Amino acid sequence: MYSNDMTKKALIIGGGIAGPVTAMALRRAGIDGEVFEAYDRGAEGVGAFLTLAVNGLEALRLLGLHDVVADLGMDTPVMEIRNARGRLLATTSQPSRTLRRSDLYRVLRDEAVRRGVPIHYGKRLVDAFATSRGVRAVFADGSEAEGDLLVGADGLRSRTRTLIDPGAPRARYVGLLNTGGYAEGVRVPGRPGVCYFVFGRRCFFGYMIHPEGQVWWFANPPSRREMSAEELAAITPEQWRARLLDLFEGDAGPMREIIAATPRIMPAWNTYDFPSVPTWFRDRMVIVGDAAHATSPSSGQGASMAIEDAVVLGKCLRDVPDVTDAFAAFERLRRERVERVVAQGKRNGDGKAPGVLGAFVRDLVLPVIMRQVEKRNAMAWMHDHRIHWDEPVSV
Repeated sequence: MYSNDMTKKALIIGGGIAGPVTAMALRRAGIDGEVFEAYDRGAEGVGAFLTLAVNGLEALRLLGLHDVVADLGMDTPVMEIRNARGRLLATTSQPSRTLRRSDLYRVLRDEAVRRGVPIHYGKRLVDAFATSRGVRAVFADGSEAEGDLLVGADGLRSRTRTLIDPGAPRARYVGLLNTGGYAEGVRVPGRPGVCYFVFGRRCFFGYMIHPEGQVWWFANPPSRREMSAEELAAITPEQWRARLLDLFEGDAGPMREIIAATPRIMPAWNTYDFPSVPTWFRDRMVIVGDAAHATSPSSGQGASMAIEDAVVLGKCLRDVPDVTDAFAAFERLRRERVERVVAQGKRNGDGKAPGVLGAFVRDLVLPVIMRQVEKRNAMAWMHDHRIHWDEPVSV
């Protein structure tokens, strides 16, 4: 229930990465927060790996969280791209750190708890509505919670998004599947610190060499049809191994050796993005992260955008007294940037399965484009973005 003092209380829906970071950002802004996670346990060991771009790392620094993640994974500041014949197409900078998703989740959750953020499990949101004093959330187990505002950090299939706008669009399937793994005991060309990407004739592949020798990798098999969860679950890891080995047959690069040296291939999943979510807030409810603007993994910015959201939302609620006005300021400050990132991710993903003619054109023009991108620092808008915590937000 509500406290008797003037401190606002936020109900934060979703206990993944965005939820705990949002709770800590709001806490820095003087707002108490509780996190409600739909599943009955944490996400230890769940998921593959992800990239935290330098802009996301700097946003974590504002919350005193940079050192918490600094030793996870590996620095990956360089990207090298080759085609199926082994020809080098581009080498460019991509200031980032690559880490296991479950490790990032674990340290952020533990730090949130250490800072006094309550996290409740088995709380699947089914309804939420404004009250005379704030907002009430109703969960599938019959329990309820009340606060001054509600933040939906509940991801791609956000229940909060549909409560805010029952007509909200579905996520857009981008025509690619995603799988990967961790290869052991295999020596491959390259060095730690570089993300190696290969445009195979029939499948895109990426790998990184961990300083301790393990090879982290992913593959994006194209699929015109969006597969159901049941169809994907029915494909065994060994069936994926056989399919991937076939997809890279005849391509130059260490893909087949890496796949063969992987003890277990991860179950595949569909990849999605949101070109635009029309409505981000209503009454005292707002969405952040993938719930508002999921981007293709090809952007390398999904987690970083969610972290930036958390910081900006904290600033807005700190500086704008009216909650609805604060949400409007948050959307004004974030929408253009995140939709530009989503668009960039879609362009990156479209190049992964272009067909024979498209691959010929890509191999012809990509080296020229990437040289210009590097020369002009054309991606600075993405990586050099910084949030200034002490800069006030106006309505």
